[in-house]
Order: sequence, then structure tokens, then C-alpha cells
Amino acid sequence: MSNRTFLYYNKNMCKPLFVFTFALMLAFIIFAPAAAFSQESDFWICVGGDISMYSYMGLAYGGSFAIGYGSGSSFGLKVAYFFNQEGIDTLEICLLLRFYLQGKNAYSGPFLQFLGGPSLYNRTGSFAIPSNVGMISAGLGFGWRFLFANRWFVEPVIRAGYPYIFGATVSAGVRF
Repeated sequence: MSNRTFLYYNKNMCKPLFVFTFALMLAFIIFAPAAAFSQESDFWICVGGDISMYSYMGLAYGGSFAIGYGSGSSFGLKVAYFFNQEGIDTLEICLLLRFYLQGKNAYSGPFLQFLGGPSLYNRTGSFAIPSNVGMISAGLGFGWRFLFANRWFVEPVIRAGYPYIFGATVSAGVRF
């Protein structure tokens, strides 16, 4: 591995990242169904197309899946997979915390969102779990949820953080 290709190489960090990711996913699997079936729930699921600066030579492209719960503020999990021209794939598994700017009962409109969790790196075609290379990713985003028929939505989001510098997502989903 060259330093240019894997700038963030830290083998001692990979096993704790794997354990953290597993614990995060397990906690969400346990708590999300209970939240979804409560009386006043706003449970949502969406898929998106993403770009991010995970590459030296340009943008990394990919897709994402997010699931969350809450009105006024939401918590959830977002998983995104990126690929780039350099042959390095990135898997982000992030906890998200979202605050709608229109009040405590809002579930649409402008929002601020914190994303944080592990980002795992592998060469294209050799994906390993746990990954050989990884680091903690964290960032802040601004987005807007456009609601249609009180159930379907589209969300453009821009974000900035580390290690990706900046990114953008356009997602579409449904709320229950």
C-alpha cells in the first residue's frame, strides 16, 4: 500500500470501527421498530444519489440508504457506498441527528443534520469486513425536505466535514 493511495491507513483503528458499526446497527434495529409503531411516529426511509470528495483526482460517486425517526428532530442511520477513478471504494455507516428549523413538530422544510460514524476503505473488487483501512467520519449538513401528498418526499442536502471535505445528496423516500 502506498501512502498516496491510503493516506488514512491505521490498522489498529479497524477492529474498533467494526465493533462500533456493529453496535450502532444493532441499537438501531432494536429501537427503530418500537419508534415506528408508537402513536405519534414519523418514521421515514429514503434512498439517494451521493457525491463526495473522497478522491484525490475528483469526486467519488455512489448511493445511499437512510432510515430515521422523529419530528422536530430526527435520529437515524445512513449507509452510503462511494467509488472513484482511483479504484478505492468507501463505505460510510453514519448515525444521523437532524433538527428541523420550523419547530418541534416539523417533519418537512429546512433542516440541519449531523452525520458521524466510521468510513471504511477498500480497493475495488476486494471488499473485506472488517476493512483493512478506516477512520471516523463526521460532518454537518444543510438540507430541505419537500413533502408531496403528506407521505412522499425529496431531499437535497449539502454537507461539509472530515475526511470528505464536502458532499451532496439528493434522496427520495416515504414517511409513515
